[in-house]
Amino acid sequence: MWDFYIPQFAKKNRVITIDLLGHGATECLGYVQTMEDNADAVHAVLSELRIRKVVFVGHSMGGYVALAFAELYPDTIKGLVLLNSTARADSSERKTNRDRAIKAVKKSFANFVSLSIANLFNESNHERLALEIANVKKDALKTPLQGIIASLEGMKIRPDREVLLHLTPFPKLLILGEKDPVLNYEETKEQTINTAVKLVTFPDGHMTHIENQEELLTVLLNFFKGI
Repeated sequence: MWDFYIPQFAKKNRVITIDLLGHGATECLGYVQTMEDNADAVHAVLSELRIRKVVFVGHSMGGYVALAFAELYPDTIKGLVLLNSTARADSSERKTNRDRAIKAVKKSFANFVSLSIANLFNESNHERLALEIANVKKDALKTPLQGIIASLEGMKIRPDREVLLHLTPFPKLLILGEKDPVLNYEETKEQTINTAVKLVTFPDGHMTHIENQEELLTVLLNFFKGI
């Protein structure tokens, strides 16, 4: 998902893109893969590469993993970007929706992936980004069924980590889409109140890295430059 950004990031940074548990070339760990499990896997990669300090950019579940990492390994992080993500735990409604998603993906994997991916984009972008949406679906279909289920189970039970937005010393950036169908924009941006977290808003959906590609690149490069 970061292929467009890597050449730009790499001009002045070392870039590590990680397949989280049950995604890409990384195998599943079990029926439930917690955000802490993922954070430990990321830490293992960084330790193997002998990287001591990092800036995290986490999209959606990647943001949940980054927050878990910040809780477990606070001295490692020198900057954090939550992209279309939240520090809050799932509400009862969200947990119910994840259970429904698990049933749906077990019933029809391909239909679930196709429908859920399309719904992540602002509806007004479906025609403009038809090719990009098709490519995201194609990549998502490579994810094993168990990887999706284990991730949904893990996200469902993650704890609230909003306190980290208040107490952690490193620079933090929250990037949201006003028409994000996954995260309520008004509720999510409330997390920045009385914090040093910088908020950047885009007008589209949950897939800012595709829907607002060039603008996001500028925002991220400026964030890196300020650290």
